[in-house]
Formats: sequence, structure tokens, C-alpha cells
Amino acid sequence: MDEFTKQQIFTTHAVAAAGSVAFASSLTHPIDTLKSLLQVAAGSHQKLSFTQVLDRVRTVSGFSGLYTGFTWSMLGRLPGIGMRFGIYELLSAFYKDGREYDYVYVPEALLAGMVAGSAEAVVNTPFELLKLRAQLGSSVKRHSSTNVVQNVNPAISKLLRGYAPNMKSWNHTISLLSVLPNKNPGMVDALKGHPWMLTGSGRVPLASDVRTLANVISLEGWPVLRRGLQAGITRDSIFGGIFFSTWQFFHIAMLDWKASSIDPPPRSVLEIGPVSPLGTSFAAGFSGSVAAAASHCFDTAKTRSQCIVIPKYIAKERKLLKWKAQGSWVERVTGISPMDRGVLFRGIWLRIARSGIASFAIVGSYLFAVDKLV
Repeated sequence: MDEFTKQQIFTTHAVAAAGSVAFASSLTHPIDTLKSLLQVAAGSHQKLSFTQVLDRVRTVSGFSGLYTGFTWSMLGRLPGIGMRFGIYELLSAFYKDGREYDYVYVPEALLAGMVAGSAEAVVNTPFELLKLRAQLGSSVKRHSSTNVVQNVNPAISKLLRGYAPNMKSWNHTISLLSVLPNKNPGMVDALKGHPWMLTGSGRVPLASDVRTLANVISLEGWPVLRRGLQAGITRDSIFGGIFFSTWQFFHIAMLDWKASSIDPPPRSVLEIGPVSPLGTSFAAGFSGSVAAAASHCFDTAKTRSQCIVIPKYIAKERKLLKWKAQGSWVERVTGISPMDRGVLFRGIWLRIARSGIASFAIVGSYLFAVDKLV
């Protein structure tokens, strides 16, 4: 009977946690979409404002486009946040083992949060790439390029899905080759059968055109699901460490404030009792905002790297040529492109708001659900 009760309690907590993550994600996903579009729509010559981005989404796909990519977001956030809190609880239990009181110090929470955040990034990165590609499609008008590719050569549509050749450049290339001796009357048709020839005279497809899982794998290969992992690990390790350490700091402060009103003074943490759920939720929300502000540069770097389409044969050429990323060693380790130095703080206020609201909603709804169900 005791074993059945334990399983029932565990199931209740799992359902409450999943429901809280789903509720927070549905509440904040429009903010995440606008944040991602602001980060991508920034370059050396033009930076779209918040109003321009919102108007473009409304014009192209309506306000429902703000929820584009929500499914991929949920598939990534459920195991990702579960990994973050689960690993943190395991490490904090290791820290508390053998101590007289149930207590974790702030530096210990910082280290445990960094480890938990790194694990979350590994799980969540593939889903974030697919979510971002779907979000980009909500602000870009789709243009039909499949017929153009199929008219050039049916093999191209299989090898390079979503690829749109630049026919003006292609015709110019053919005119340059026409001065060669015409030994092979089918030379033009033969050249059209080579995807790299077409790519050299065309352009790489937009990220919004390579948005489904099948198209992503077909054009860029399976390794693309790891793109942005360096920046993701850096971002989530900083986020997790600051989030849990700040939350623990406020938790200790609230315990001390509660203990000051108890007469006689409590002799241990156990005699103080739990902190109010509302206070815990506000502490989690503020901690999430602080952690988002500290890690936002790496979020921008990850977002901008995942919106770049690199066909798999180009990636193979870079590997054979031992191509190295530019920038300082810090930028290479953390996954920041030197071309993005001027736009790393784009959308920071949206991410601060999103992380604060999401953290408050997750903790608050979880505590509320557990209180009502258990």
C-alpha cells in the first residue's frame, strides 16, 4: 500500500509539473516568437523595430502566427525543464547529504544550476532549431520555388529540397561557357545535373523555406540538429547557475525574515516552516529575469546561428578544408560569430519578460496544482 501511495504521489507531481510547463509555454510563446524575429531581423544595414516585426507577422500569418512552432517548443521544453530541475535536485540532495539541516548554500546552487543547464541545452537544442525555422516562416511570404527546381532537373528537387536557383546568374554562367568547343552537345544538360554547379550560380534557400524536419535533414543532414550547441550550453549553464543561486539567495532571505517574527527564535531551518507559495513564485520569476539578462548574448548567438542554412556538401567541404570559425578564442568556444557583435543585445527586454513570466507561472502553477491534488 505504501508503495502504491508513493507511485501515486510521484505521478501527481509529474502531471502537475508537465501541466505547469505547458501553461507557462502557451502563455509566453508569442513573446518568444517576437524575440526570435527581432534577433534574426538585425544586420549591419538594417534593424527592424518591434513594431515592424509585429506588423509583418500580422500581415503574413495573422496573430495566430505568434504561436508558430509551439509544438516543437513544447517537445523540447518538457524534457529540457525536467532535466534542469531533476539534475539540480539530485545535485542539491548530494550537497545536503550528511548535514544536520536541509540546507544548500548559494555557491552550491550556482554549480548545480550550471550543470543542470548544460544538460538542458543538450536535450533542447534540436527542438529549438526546428522551432526557430517554423517561427521564421510566420513573417516571410512563401514563394514557390519547387517548380523552378523541378524544371531544371528532377534530381535537384531530391538533393536540394527548398533550393531556389538564381536563373539570371545561371544563364550568365552558361553564356560564359558557350565559348568553349562544343564537343559535348549535351554539356548544358550535364551541368544542370550537378547540384554544386547550380548552387555556385544560385543562392542558398532561406531558413523559412527549410522549416520541416524532412527538408532540414535532406538539405543539411543530421548534424544540423547540433547547430548552436556551443552557444546553447554556454547560455543555459549561465542561466541555470544564476537562476538557482539567485532563487536560493531569496529563499534564505525569506526564511530569515520569517524567523525574525517567531518567538522564541527557531533553533533550525526545520522549525521555521515553508515559505509562502506566492513569495516563492515571485522569487523564481525575478531569478528568471536576472538569469535571462545575464545570458542573453549567447541566446542571440544561438538563434542567429540556427537560422543559417548550410547545405551538407558545403559543410563537408569546410570539414575537408579544415575550415575554422573566425573571432577570438572566447567567441569560438562559446559559439558567437564576430559578425553578430553589434546585435547581441537585440530583444533582451522581451527575453527578460518571457523568462520572468515563465518562471513565475511554472513555479506558481506547480505549487497550486500540488496543493490541490496531493
